[in-house]
Amino acid sequence: MATKFTPLHDRILIRRVEEAETTRGGLIIPDSAKDKPQEGEVLSVGRGKSNDEGKVFPLAVKEGDRVLFGKYAGTEIKLDGEDFIIMREEEVLGILVGAAPKKEKELAGSRR
Repeated sequence: MATKFTPLHDRILIRRVEEAETTRGGLIIPDSAKDKPQEGEVLSVGRGKSNDEGKVFPLAVKEGDRVLFGKYAGTEIKLDGEDFIIMREEEVLGILVGAAPKKEKELAGSRR
């Protein structure tokens, strides 16, 4: 991503993690049959949420976190020809800890 984008307040910028192209049995899944992944990597975060007195509370998520979010969460945007999602932190369902990238998991599974 060449453009530097910093979300405002309690918003975060996420890149979806791509789903597997094939099933474990080797069947190729066409794009029309795939659901959009509900997992992504946080690319940038805003400063945090502020209360009525102006005190800013930092976000629980940080750059590099892998997160799960709802199917219809956030707003899809396009920056430099690449698709991203921008959403509020409250739309994040949870943070995945120790999750290996999907491609590494698939390679490990195929080596057995």
